[in-house]
Amino acid sequence: MPDQHAVLSASGAHRWLNCPPSAVLEFGEPDSSSAAAEQGTVAHALAEWKLRRALRQTPSFKPESDWIDEEMEHLTDDYVSFIQEHISQARETCADPTVLIEQRLDFSHVVPGGFGTGDCVIIAEPCLHIIDLKYGMGVLVEAENNPQLMLYALGALRTFGDLYDIDTVAVTIYQPRRGNVDTWETSVADLLAWAETEVKPKAALAAEGEGEFCPGSWCQFCKIAPTCRARADANLALAKLEFAPPAELSDAEIADVLTRIRNLKSWASDVEAYALSKAVNQGVAFEGFKLVAGRSVRKYTSEKDVAAAAEAAGYKDIYDRKLITLTAMEKLMGKTTFNEILGDLVTKPAGKPTLVPASDKRPPLDLVSAATDFRNDN
Repeated sequence: MPDQHAVLSASGAHRWLNCPPSAVLEFGEPDSSSAAAEQGTVAHALAEWKLRRALRQTPSFKPESDWIDEEMEHLTDDYVSFIQEHISQARETCADPTVLIEQRLDFSHVVPGGFGTGDCVIIAEPCLHIIDLKYGMGVLVEAENNPQLMLYALGALRTFGDLYDIDTVAVTIYQPRRGNVDTWETSVADLLAWAETEVKPKAALAAEGEGEFCPGSWCQFCKIAPTCRARADANLALAKLEFAPPAELSDAEIADVLTRIRNLKSWASDVEAYALSKAVNQGVAFEGFKLVAGRSVRKYTSEKDVAAAAEAAGYKDIYDRKLITLTAMEKLMGKTTFNEILGDLVTKPAGKPTLVPASDKRPPLDLVSAATDFRNDN
């Protein structure tokens, strides 16, 4: 769940650790909502209700929302099963593990005013486990060196560390709609060293709005990203290449562009969206631009009424009939039955070659086989 009213929030730690002065500046900006955020909030509430009921903790009323569908019901059930499995594992080494759901975790001993909410905290010996549900599917979230979960772990250790003999911390990102369940472990000693050498100095700067602006991938959810001068300067620095044709660039220059092109696209989209909002909502006129009606497509006002009118006029062949999607078929049959009946009739062609950063977890392609597969697909 999002941290509430914390300038240096755990959920924003990736941002303020890399760009300390951004925290104070964006804290004064209004919060924005989105369909994805609303869906995630509902998914967390449903998961919490199911988990408390499964653990025989007093649950609140089951949340009701139009966002709750068959997929959300299924994925939150899986999340509860995942938590129960890890509780059982904790009991193998600790007779009395403590399980906390939606627990406020205070790490203000490291970060001024810092606190957050842990989705699930399993406190046992010898390992403290922080599990975070990410229902969104837009951005793949990794557990390794995840500052949000590391700060949660520092808060949990501060409160409960004296009650258990803990020497290891595990953090898990549970992101079911991306098929991503990622766990990373570190020692308590290394975590505390990170807090002292990395977090405390940067948090002190961030709390005062000081330090150097440093644009990067962490700008994505920053509220001041569209108008940030440092971000603009960094992206416009590509102009030093004078927009030369790619064939005239050296391999080193192309590699430099590739490392920044994603951020450049994101920045350009943010500026465009910001300008549109200013023009529509505040009447701002940008020199050389004007507001016009965008392109649209025709649509039926009511499919039911259209069908009735068409059939009354004697038209019969008005429906398309097609096979349901592979995912829907698997849900309908169940994975085991699906594999038994349709396993031999399903294929997964090779994906088209894509350039990604070397840090990407996917194995590199064999260039000969990749070229062959690509030609066969086209």
